[in-house]
Amino acid sequence: MISDKQLKQLVEAAIFAGEDATTIDQLLGGVLANFRLNRPRIRQVLDELKEDYRERGIELVEVASGYRFQTRPELGPALVQMWPDRAPRYSAALLETLALIAWRQPVTRGEIEAVRGVSVSTQIMKTLQERGWVKIVGHKEVPGRPALYATTKAFLDYFSLQSVADLPALAVPRPELEETFELLSAEPLDTRERDAEEESEQ
Repeated sequence: MISDKQLKQLVEAAIFAGEDATTIDQLLGGVLANFRLNRPRIRQVLDELKEDYRERGIELVEVASGYRFQTRPELGPALVQMWPDRAPRYSAALLETLALIAWRQPVTRGEIEAVRGVSVSTQIMKTLQERGWVKIVGHKEVPGRPALYATTKAFLDYFSLQSVADLPALAVPRPELEETFELLSAEPLDTRERDAEEESEQ
């Protein structure tokens, strides 16, 4: 048997110590494997933990890959000053390309170029794939069979989203697409990765 207090502490510690976001199944099959617990009980504990952290500097959030602790988004601009030389820097071209893939996926490179009105550099596509934000999910059945690109769970996790359905509605002019991702780029810091990642794109 395990008390409610002990269960909450164990779930909290397991998520905090995890290298990646933690799923309910991972909790049940790992740290809680020796207890007779079910998904509804664990989800209740997770909801209680979310409430416990509601007014603190860090919060428990659910992203595409599971649950994780991170700093509150509104604190990002201040916290990033702790690592001014290592804050992520992304070009407008990269952010706009990422935005188009996110909202129009699956999409070909040619379709992205048609919307942007300019060519998409090979380096941008390579960077997005190396970053783990974009992957090839197939090929369009047209002459040349161009690759189809879509976003990944890593993309959703980075921007604290559970699914692409959480993206804001695309009812804005194209120039504002990159503004959306510039705002998202001031993302909360994962408590397991307090050092901001250094990246500068051309």
